[in-house]
Amino acid sequence: MSSPYAGRHRNAPAPSRSARHSSPPRPSMVVRALRRPAVTAALGLAVVATTAAGYQASDRHQTEQAGFTVSAQAIEQANEQSDLQIENDAQLASARSDANASAAALQEKDRRDRLAAEAAAARARKEAAERAAREKERQALEAKRDAIIARAKDDPRAAARVLLPEHGWDDSQFSCLDNLWEGESNWNYQAENPSSGAYGIPQSLPGSKMASIAPDWRENPVTQIKWGLQYIESRYGSPCSAWAQWQSRSPHWY
Repeated sequence: MSSPYAGRHRNAPAPSRSARHSSPPRPSMVVRALRRPAVTAALGLAVVATTAAGYQASDRHQTEQAGFTVSAQAIEQANEQSDLQIENDAQLASARSDANASAAALQEKDRRDRLAAEAAAARARKEAAERAAREKERQALEAKRDAIIARAKDDPRAAARVLLPEHGWDDSQFSCLDNLWEGESNWNYQAENPSSGAYGIPQSLPGSKMASIAPDWRENPVTQIKWGLQYIESRYGSPCSAWAQWQSRSPHWY
């Protein structure tokens, strides 16, 4: 009868008490290098080139055990490759950051250009609308003026009033003009002085002077008013100055 199987490690001595409680050994330089993720791949190549394999077999039931050593030069090369990889990664990250910054700057420029274009378009629309409104108002005033002038025979005062701005006078001059021509002709476009021959609303002497405006001076109060305003401007400067001279003379004239 065979003896009972005692296990393949039957001759191995039991670890001593002191060995069980001793501090674990410090990791070797290889282990420290392996802890760097970027070194691991490089060490694989270094191990293949620098490893010396030794095998010892105790019997056919014992598992083969392999041991290897890595040279300091291989570790240094691995560290250099790791540092180079880190530097390359940093350069790539910087390039990406610069690219992102450039893209952001272009987007901001596009945004500002778009806002500037929209603001310019808004100003252009506003200015166009204002011009259109002014033109519409001007046309309305001209239409009103033309309608008043067309009725000059019925209301010569109103016709004279809308013609004052053509000589640079505002409405404050109208009261003087009204008094002046009220005294001269009572605003009658057919008024004629039997002794002197003065004619029309401004009492032109002779009346034919008004032909410098239009040949219809006898029947058109607008022709007479235009000539009279031109005469006042060239002789006195304004209706109020002419009215002042008219009052200072006896008999009255201007």
